[in-house]
Amino acid sequence: MTGLTIDHGGAISVDPDALRDAARRLDAVASRYDDAHSAIVRAHRIIVDTPGFSAHVDTVGLWSSGQQVARLHADCQETASSTLLMADAYEYVELRAEAEMLAQTDPSTAQQLMRRADRLAAADERIAPLADDLIAQWRGRRFDGLTGNVVTPGLYDQLFVTVATLGAVSGLGKVRPGETLAGKADAVSVAPVKTSTPAGAPSGLAGALGRMPRTSGAQIAVEKYSFADGRTKFVAYLKGTQSVGWGGKEPWDSKSNVQLYTGQRSASYQSTIEALQAAGAQPGDEVDVVAHSQSGMVAAHLSMESEFDVQVQITAGSPVEPTLDDDQTIIQVRHSDDPVSGLAGGGSPEGTGSDDSVTLLAEGTPLDTVGDLAVDAHHLDTYIDTAKTADDLSDPRMDAMDEFWRELDAAEVIERTEYQAERVE
Repeated sequence: MTGLTIDHGGAISVDPDALRDAARRLDAVASRYDDAHSAIVRAHRIIVDTPGFSAHVDTVGLWSSGQQVARLHADCQETASSTLLMADAYEYVELRAEAEMLAQTDPSTAQQLMRRADRLAAADERIAPLADDLIAQWRGRRFDGLTGNVVTPGLYDQLFVTVATLGAVSGLGKVRPGETLAGKADAVSVAPVKTSTPAGAPSGLAGALGRMPRTSGAQIAVEKYSFADGRTKFVAYLKGTQSVGWGGKEPWDSKSNVQLYTGQRSASYQSTIEALQAAGAQPGDEVDVVAHSQSGMVAAHLSMESEFDVQVQITAGSPVEPTLDDDQTIIQVRHSDDPVSGLAGGGSPEGTGSDDSVTLLAEGTPLDTVGDLAVDAHHLDTYIDTAKTADDLSDPRMDAMDEFWRELDAAEVIERTEYQAERVE
């Protein structure tokens, strides 16, 4: 694993308001440099105008320091101005992307957003071209890592890029507002196979991904957190694809993959709903989700259309990107050399979720080995390694998740149940 980047996802790496706040701080620093320059100039004038004073002071050095401070003032002003321009360009990208997504479901709001974007662009002719360049750069780099492996056959490169392009061109890699799963899922049976009482909540991303069900045959684990004030929260841990078969007993199979990716209700989604209900989750209860692979699609629809209140979701190698509200947080762990993650088509230019949402992107297996034939960049263990690296960085953009773990860890009782689901006739 190498080259880990942490940002908001898409072409928007930093929240525009955060950039504007940084610009205001830079402008305040520039003002202080300006005051310092003025003070040095006044001191220099007093010294040279006072007979005999300059003999005791290095006036040349004093003047040079004044010039250096003046350059620092100019640099700060230029950086503040550039930062404000970048903030406007990011906001322009966000407004247009959101308007495009809402064009079918909420045309009135979409028109309002477009008018705001147009006013923003009209205020500075540099904004629209800069935004176009940002999107072009994002489109150009979003599939980096899927090609160039010297061990795997050239056919892999073609297949991986074709898969990624499918997600981008078809639009299936982005779950858009108002999109809900259609049809009726295959009937399933869900049974508890193991119960336990964990001593505490996970302490980071790696710990959360490591809480996937371990009992043989189990695909779902639900932890119920009960607090002293009577509140309860649930966290669901959902495994990825368990079978390449089609329509057999295993719900997490190729049939469910295709169904979910094309917007159909799957046996794996139905199994998750029934497991949560069996664990005691009621409509309106907070249910957060940790999901790998296929279950990233399950998590997307749980957060966008289910009766549960999904505030936080963590996905690793998901084939889609959901469209979340600004009060929902998503942590997406992705590998640039994972073709399953590539099915998301690079996500969307504007990213998704709250300001605390981040995408962690890295090359999962930078060393070309025969393991790449098995697409080991998609394996859960490889994603856990990436998560460990992110945890060790102590990046401030992950502070919101630290608070999430601490809150869960304050629960008086944690009850964990692992479930096995099967299709039934």
